[in-house]
Amino acid sequence: MYFWFRLLSRWPLGALHGVGHVLGWLAWLLSPTYRRRFLDNVAQAQMSWQQAMGAIGQAGCMSTELPRLWLGRMPAVQWQGDALVDSAYAAGRGVIFLTPHLGCFEITAQALAQRYSPQFGDLTVLFRPARQAGLAQVMNEARAREGLATAPTTLAGVRQMIKSLRAGRAVGLLPDQVPPEGMGLWTSFFGKPAYTMTLAARMAQQTGAQLVLIWGERLPWGRGFRLHASGLEQSLSDDLEAAVLQINQAMEVLVRQCPSQYLWGYARYKSPRKEL
Repeated sequence: MYFWFRLLSRWPLGALHGVGHVLGWLAWLLSPTYRRRFLDNVAQAQMSWQQAMGAIGQAGCMSTELPRLWLGRMPAVQWQGDALVDSAYAAGRGVIFLTPHLGCFEITAQALAQRYSPQFGDLTVLFRPARQAGLAQVMNEARAREGLATAPTTLAGVRQMIKSLRAGRAVGLLPDQVPPEGMGLWTSFFGKPAYTMTLAARMAQQTGAQLVLIWGERLPWGRGFRLHASGLEQSLSDDLEAAVLQINQAMEVLVRQCPSQYLWGYARYKSPRKEL
């Protein structure tokens, strides 16, 4: 697997995205379960087919762009809202970057690390290690980029992230990812109960770190990515349940900005897994 990832990492981004669009539509056509979940989630969010259909090809791009992002040369990145990121880092209280399953979430961490880590220290990202040995080798090399640190989805990983925040550094996570049982709350996401992680809200409440919403838009024809950064409309609530709902509502706002790049096939409303 490593050989193929290394080979594909040399391909132009536009070519990888072209292949990804084809694979995305093949997955849509060949998997009734995926197709049904996609349509159900779109309907739940009250989106139209025209708004969401582009996400079918974009889901394929998410996979085929990985060799370039993990092992290849950094693609071109544009910034929108970077003044907010500048001020969040400068405040010195730590920064929590929240990225939904929207666009390319791999590029957000890499771009943040490249631009801000030399001055403000490593960006620590939460991730779950791959179970396949070949993929794990690729991921380990990708996560070893300068300016990036990783934290496992364990109690030790949580402590690592809190330690980084208290040192004035930044962390990143996907708050719309279904957490293990006991690490979340059932709260509304597009009007339907979804098991939602409490980690982001707890870390912000415990450390006083600033929350920044960020996502990476794929630009057409392989021209790179545009990062969009924004803040919460209101200060985060001191009540945990209210804060978790507030973060979910903020994720909804981001998805509405670009529904054609949201991962509608993700099983957002599934029951949480039990940790052994």
